[in-house]
Amino acid sequence: MIRHIVLVRFAEETHVSEQSAIFAELAALRTIVPGMLTFAAGANVSPEGLARGFTHAFTVDFASEASRDAYLQHPAHQAAGGKLVQAAKGGLDGILVVDVTLSGDAATPGA
Repeated sequence: MIRHIVLVRFAEETHVSEQSAIFAELAALRTIVPGMLTFAAGANVSPEGLARGFTHAFTVDFASEASRDAYLQHPAHQAAGGKLVQAAKGGLDGILVVDVTLSGDAATPGA
């Protein structure tokens, strides 16, 4: 399983309703992208002060690398991703993406 982790610094002028609409559009991809298993999104609520300006995050779990790759190339993802880039502070500079392979116990680092 692949976990796609995206951190976002939304621009100050990006309204909460626009943020929600972008996340809803990304979540809806589960109905059209085979192997897209989960989608979860939310605002940063960490009290640690280590967010480095990232205000929101979302994760997507994929059944395989192939399903993740299909998602990345899907026209609907390209459209939603374009809206995310436009809403992020500094465009792509306001987005951080990390993909990790999960196997067995997802709580075990390096598993």
